[in-house]
Amino acid sequence: MVYPVAVITIAIGVVVIILWKVIPTFAMLFQGLGATLPLPTRITIAVSNFLGRFMPLLVLAGGAVAFFLNRYYKTYKGRRQIDQFTLKLPVLGDLMRKISVARFCRTLGTLIQSGVPILEGLEITARTSGNAIIEDAIMATRKSIEEGKTIAGPLEETGVFPSMVVQMISVGEQTGALDTMLSKIADFYEDEVDEAVENLMALLEPVMILFLGVMIGGIVISMYMPMFSLLSKIA
Repeated sequence: MVYPVAVITIAIGVVVIILWKVIPTFAMLFQGLGATLPLPTRITIAVSNFLGRFMPLLVLAGGAVAFFLNRYYKTYKGRRQIDQFTLKLPVLGDLMRKISVARFCRTLGTLIQSGVPILEGLEITARTSGNAIIEDAIMATRKSIEEGKTIAGPLEETGVFPSMVVQMISVGEQTGALDTMLSKIADFYEDEVDEAVENLMALLEPVMILFLGVMIGGIVISMYMPMFSLLSKIA
């Protein structure tokens, strides 16, 4: 996600600079010529004036929101609410869930294969899950195992892990090859993650091009429309 985020961030920065520093020059030019401005041009100039007037406040507000959001995420409740929201996001939520499942299965399978006790392995896996909701589900499963239950049943009760994962883990427990089954699940979901990321990137590229075209193209066209009007009157 570094590439699309970087491109969009740079594009927004360029557009803000254009609206903040360049558009006021055109606005003064049109005002001096007494041109009748079309609606798109008036909207662009209004946005430019708003940025020019409130830019410091907007920067401070953005910094304050980022600061308090970061502080809130560090709290117990905040982290769980934000991670829960992340898992419910369209496309990205499913991708994050697959990443967490693959990480869980790979880590736990490796630990069991290395001779680490299942309870200790679950605790280590929970800390490396990267998502508070997944971490809570793993720790709840660990607590159930301490009470004498299997792994598959408590995992299913959490409602976090896909049914296929639960069923395969159950088969691994019954056959005594849990580490092997976890490795197979991890292989499957890692392939799913790779495919999902490729598809997402293939979708993001035209979306970014459209986004940039609409933003920058719209500004350019709105600034040239009064010029075309003035040239037609001169001709």
